[in-house]
Amino acid sequence: MTQQLDPAQPDPAPPMPEVGTLAPDFTLPDDGGAAHRLSDERGHWVVLYFYPEDDTAGCTKEACQFRDSDAAYRQVGAKVLGVSKDDAASKARFKAKYDLPFTLLADEDHAVSKAYGTWRLKDNYGRKYWGIQRATVLVDPEGRVAKVWPRVKADGHADEVLGLLREIQAGASPS
Repeated sequence: MTQQLDPAQPDPAPPMPEVGTLAPDFTLPDDGGAAHRLSDERGHWVVLYFYPEDDTAGCTKEACQFRDSDAAYRQVGAKVLGVSKDDAASKARFKAKYDLPFTLLADEDHAVSKAYGTWRLKDNYGRKYWGIQRATVLVDPEGRVAKVWPRVKADGHADEVLGLLREIQAGASPS
């Protein structure tokens, strides 16, 4: 469910992090209720994807495409982390229902979404409300932002991110 707020309020989210800057660190509960810190992922590529809501059509399509590419992401040393406003119990149900092999994180107070510039005023058929804008941040093994996708279409996005990761790694590896 979306949170109704006064649409006259200014947009509280800063812009998304810039390429080359340190990714804002955070600690969020994962789909099992355990605390998960972004800084614990140093040494790995991290695909941090923000999505509006568990078990909705677009979010399910995106999650299942990341699921279907999981082996390829592991092959390039990347971890996928999905972030939405839903609680850990909702994440656990969503993960189990679609057999998602990656971690889902619960950003119930929207603090991480705000820090990453994805908590936005949305408009759906004239109804204004605050929610997470579908977006992705690729974090390199040193914890720096390597790429930002500020507005994402769910279908095909997992392949797009994987393709870029492969390009980056091919350019960084000796031939």
